[in-house]
Amino acid sequence: MNPASSVGQVASAHEPRAPAFDAELWRRLLEFRVDAPGAALPFLVRLAREQHGWTLADAQAAWFEYLRFVYLARRAGHAVTPSNEVDAVWHLHLVYTRSYWDDLCPNVLGAPLHHGPTLGGAAEDQRYREQYEATLASYSRIFGESPPKRFWPPAGIRFRQQFETHDRRRSVAVPRAALYAAAVAAALALAALAWSL
Repeated sequence: MNPASSVGQVASAHEPRAPAFDAELWRRLLEFRVDAPGAALPFLVRLAREQHGWTLADAQAAWFEYLRFVYLARRAGHAVTPSNEVDAVWHLHLVYTRSYWDDLCPNVLGAPLHHGPTLGGAAEDQRYREQYEATLASYSRIFGESPPKRFWPPAGIRFRQQFETHDRRRSVAVPRAALYAAAVAAALALAALAWSL
């Protein structure tokens, strides 16, 4: 797929294999496009840019997993929770309000799909962790394969990385206290060096 291609043009070779599978909903999801024809900045290009370190191929794969998540939201039979990677796609799609609320929800899903953020606290953490684990299980059951760990990490990793926003391939996160201590030590060393000259 070239960078100017519309969102949703993903290979249908990943056709899910489940007996109660809603093939019509899946077809509508695969045919769904966020972009207007000829968009100068296609959704997938923007997604790759905003997710520091993602390539266009990463954005395409994440879009496919988002489509699977949206399918699960309508057909899993329980509340679902996305991975952080899929949630990033969902957040960007929500910014395209006309595409999301005026097209995807009524014309593809047949109902609104609201994004419900956590209220915080231990009970909410537990609820979302359980929903996420149920989402992973439903993914395997409905799509007939395990979710790819690149986009659906195990719950222990997904909830540990909840607030990471940097590209771990290009940068390192350092706790502020350690950074402050290193800066103070460097300043003292420079002061001692200057004093000895």
